[in-house]
Amino acid sequence: MGVRAESGRSGRQPPPEPEINVTPLVDVVLVLLIIFMVIAPQMEHGERVELPAVFQPDRRSRATLEPIYVTITGAGTVFLEKEALADLPSLGERLRAIRAAEPERRVVIKGDSSVKYGRVREAFALCQEVGFGGISLQVSQRGGGAAPEPEEG
Repeated sequence: MGVRAESGRSGRQPPPEPEINVTPLVDVVLVLLIIFMVIAPQMEHGERVELPAVFQPDRRSRATLEPIYVTITGAGTVFLEKEALADLPSLGERLRAIRAAEPERRVVIKGDSSVKYGRVREAFALCQEVGFGGISLQVSQRGGGAAPEPEEG
């Protein structure tokens, strides 16, 4: 075995030029994109619930401090922000502590549309009892016109 020399050349070959293979880079970026798309909805405030809809939302908005989110799931579990609580009295204790530290904050109640009205009303009354003046019910917007006609029968 030997080295073959080509005639007419000086014997030196130019070094090979490196080629960048972008396929692995694109694969990694796409995987990261998919991961962020799956995780982003989970980073929402509190537990995910199916909100009831409203047809004519109030356009006035009050941009103040970040609200306190109280979430009531379809199973009836109560969450303060992202922390599950045992019952409504423990929610009251936690809200009193927050109210003492930051009296200007308001409360947003997110109740799943399948939760009985009484359960959401109990949480609302508790927030009023603690002394929060700004209590809102979070809903999803459905349509932009008037509410649908009631069904007869």
